[in-house]
Amino acid sequence: MPIFRSAVLFVLAALLEIGGAWLVWQGVRESRGWIWAGAGVLALGAYGFVATLQPDADFGRILAAYGGVFVAGSLVWGMVADGYRPDRWDVTGALVCLAGMALIMYAPRGR
Repeated sequence: MPIFRSAVLFVLAALLEIGGAWLVWQGVRESRGWIWAGAGVLALGAYGFVATLQPDADFGRILAAYGGVFVAGSLVWGMVADGYRPDRWDVTGALVCLAGMALIMYAPRGR
């Protein structure tokens, strides 16, 4: 159950951070207005709180592992929100990042 909870928190954090950054991008770069950008800032702030709910207490480990989730999640977000089509190297890179994330977070440790 702790791995499932951790994975759900990583997905939620990815939605908040990637979604927040996308909203800011839309508000500023795509001229959709400050309401979009403001919503993005709120989502980015919420991401910071969700990260603290991870069962592991090591900030560096959580943030490093989240990097792998962010890479893969960003590609998925781009596909869904912007019609981006990743090539095989994008997909391979994302899988490598997710494997690294799994090692960082879930490898057995002698604690």
